[in-house]
Amino acid sequence: MAFTGKATYTAGTVLPELAEDVSDLVGIVSPYETPLLDALGDAMREAPSTHHEWLEDELLPNRDAVNDSTFTDPATDTEFDVDNGSRFRVGDQIQIAGSEELILVTAVNGDTLTVVRGYAGTTAEDLVDNQVVNILGNAVLEGADKPGARFTSRVRCGNYTQIFAAAVEVSGTDMAASQLGLADEMDYQKQERVRELIRDLENTVINGGQPASSPEGSGTVRRTMRGIVQHLSANVFHTADSGFPTGTDLDEAKINYVLRQIWENSNGNVDLIVVGGFQKRKINGFASSSRSFSAGDTTFTDMLNIYESDFGVCRIVTTRWMPADAVLLLDSSRVNVLPLAGRSFHFKPLASGGDYECGELIGEYTLEFKNEAAHGLIRDLVAS
Repeated sequence: MAFTGKATYTAGTVLPELAEDVSDLVGIVSPYETPLLDALGDAMREAPSTHHEWLEDELLPNRDAVNDSTFTDPATDTEFDVDNGSRFRVGDQIQIAGSEELILVTAVNGDTLTVVRGYAGTTAEDLVDNQVVNILGNAVLEGADKPGARFTSRVRCGNYTQIFAAAVEVSGTDMAASQLGLADEMDYQKQERVRELIRDLENTVINGGQPASSPEGSGTVRRTMRGIVQHLSANVFHTADSGFPTGTDLDEAKINYVLRQIWENSNGNVDLIVVGGFQKRKINGFASSSRSFSAGDTTFTDMLNIYESDFGVCRIVTTRWMPADAVLLLDSSRVNVLPLAGRSFHFKPLASGGDYECGELIGEYTLEFKNEAAHGLIRDLVAS
């Protein structure tokens, strides 16, 4: 070949002597990670029906509250009302939260208790409306008949499955032509759509809700699953709530307050703290003031992946799909994302009506969220 003296930057890429220089990799910048689903893992079973149900139960409660603001003498009155008289029996020793006084129940009439104040040599103290009443235990008389049977009723809880689907369609020409960065256009499109569907599944598991009527679905009503946020009611805390640690910034006081409330009111073992990016930076700041670095350190570390408190060891999961103002505290042993039997994500080829190949990626899933009182949610945190 004769010498021309041309340089590549003057020849351009249109001349025949220069080959195309295109990488065989396709870069994807869109976020598609699913950290919460990864942390929960695959369920060990499938849901056998579009309405997946499970049973929940609880022990007889051993606490109540004073419901009386008409005390003649709060320190000596031997009768007062409570919220739920059915929780008490004659012979119960009770104690008001924060008080050293022991009280013995001698009669129960509806929601009115007749009691012995200052029992066992303790000193009677003032009673106030809405004070928590702890039931220590019942003392049965020797030789007495058996006490009346008491029990709780099991509750059936459930959630509906939701169908996730995406179409794939590739022309015959596109399938026959050589492609840059991939070997098969149809397979590539399947991979992209699956990433989108799994991303949407995590988002729905966190934030999804059910229709107010006909949640089972119909020809005009789409069946949707209820997500974690919508399930929670017992341990939902807002920054303006009375008794909740002050301020709208996430701090250790707020995390520990919710962990303690869950620990006191259930046997839940919170092991996941789920946050968005802004709240994750707040958690990282818990230890910023106590970190130290030597002159030889060349790496600055400002990250917490595990938070250990008196109420358990929690892995911190950062997901883009969490509401920016919220923090979830979950017992992962009670949370499962289940496919409907035989309906985990799969590709279903469809008949082609022309010069193209088509199909549908489809999956049907539901959230099994047991014992919502074993989990917690903080809302209304500052998010910017």
